[in-house]
Amino acid sequence: MNKFSGKIAAIDAYGSVAVVDVMVGSHCFTATLMGAADQLEVWRSGQAVNLLFKETEVALAKNLSGQISLRNRMPSIITSIEYGQLLTRVVMRMDGLDLSSVITTRSARSLTLAVGDQVEGLVKSNEMSLFAGDVL
Repeated sequence: MNKFSGKIAAIDAYGSVAVVDVMVGSHCFTATLMGAADQLEVWRSGQAVNLLFKETEVALAKNLSGQISLRNRMPSIITSIEYGQLLTRVVMRMDGLDLSSVITTRSARSLTLAVGDQVEGLVKSNEMSLFAGDVL
């Protein structure tokens, strides 16, 4: 599980849906929250939160160009690769933050990933979870 600590920068809510921007250092991440309107009222701008997302929800791109709808883009450098028979775990570093991605070994080999490569981690906003908590 990837976990970043940050602060809520902005909340855009309508009914039972909220789009929440969280600043983690100089990076802005977006989480889409669904629930009853009173459940969404607990989130406030400036609130310390933990942003969690599964390793299996991090897609990787190499030499990505053009526009894309994914708001959570994490430009990173690969620090290690663990090839398995079916799945490969890629560990990356982004401005002092460590994150991991688990992709198919077929995809890892197709991308010809290597330690030191510049890649971009991509996560849909609905795959980001927020939990109240102090910034670590």
